[in-house]
Amino acid sequence: MRRPSTFGRRATLGLLGTSLAAPFIRPAAAQAAWPEQTTIPDILKGSGEVRIATFGGTMQETQIKAYFEPFEKISGIKVRYFPGSDPTKVKAMVETGNVEWDMAQLSRGSIMNLQKRGDYFEKIDYDIVDSGVDPAYRFEYGLEMLVWAQVLAYRTDAFKGAVPKGWADFWDTKKFPGERAMIGTSAGGWPELEFALMAAGVPGDKLYPLDIDKGFASYDKIKKDVIKWWDTGAIPIQLLTDREVTMTTVWNGRMAALQAAGVKADISWSQGLLKRDAWGIPKGAKNKANAMKFAAYSTMAIPQARIALGIPYGSVNNASNEYIPPERLTVLPSAPDIKKQLVNYNYDWWIDNRDTVVNRFNKWLLS
Repeated sequence: MRRPSTFGRRATLGLLGTSLAAPFIRPAAAQAAWPEQTTIPDILKGSGEVRIATFGGTMQETQIKAYFEPFEKISGIKVRYFPGSDPTKVKAMVETGNVEWDMAQLSRGSIMNLQKRGDYFEKIDYDIVDSGVDPAYRFEYGLEMLVWAQVLAYRTDAFKGAVPKGWADFWDTKKFPGERAMIGTSAGGWPELEFALMAAGVPGDKLYPLDIDKGFASYDKIKKDVIKWWDTGAIPIQLLTDREVTMTTVWNGRMAALQAAGVKADISWSQGLLKRDAWGIPKGAKNKANAMKFAAYSTMAIPQARIALGIPYGSVNNASNEYIPPERLTVLPSAPDIKKQLVNYNYDWWIDNRDTVVNRFNKWLLS
């Protein structure tokens, strides 16, 4: 989707302070109730190590408990993890032949964007991947392993009980008054053109290929009401907390901590974008076989459920919901009742059109 900045989507939790970051990690008592993966196929066992680059922060803390430590124990393969995953680092490693990571957590878009420019990733061995992983999350050079949503968030005390439901309401500043915030491009983000189009009446299932001209015409109608084009996930949360905006676009995982802290804010899932993170194995990885084994293990139903229990992002394995309590499903974008409200983000379209849209957006913003 984008080049992760120094303050990535999950790493920036620290900017909010421990009071907001804490709810993302379940306490030890809750972790004790997580389902256990007691056996794995022999093909996933081995020796040696696997070196995994992550986005760090709270996400990495969850990964350690959810599947790094369990995989190491059950497979015999040592897991070494490193914060700071970045496609530019993968590119440099492969080009210099000094590949320090065996696996990197990236977006599907980052992997596809690099692969479009050269041979930077190994093909995934899908023969060993669990059949429960939805085909939509499989692609040749990566395996998606976590889903999240880019959604509308709003102050629940701002509209006298009225509830915004979709982007037409976000654009309607008469019915839903107040200032707005949306994502910008200063840290490598991609414009929320889909939201502008849905506000203009384009149905979610008819979005792609995106009508760029129509999208920017819609952007024109909200521009004066957007006081911040944010570039890190901490910013929209802080804007809501400080009552500087009544509505903003946001990454869904941030909202759980905000609500646990007692801030009067909520998510409108309707017409949100369903996005994904993926495992990519850099070309020439020293422990490629072990990386494949870990990718397969981490996307099994129980490891996926453990991640969802630790941090409010969703699963790519259709069987994971069997291991997740109903109350937890109410905050996960992979839960059936929520997923059906979301639009599947089309990374393929953005890889082909990113430069055109970003350049136009930057010029539009200055006009």
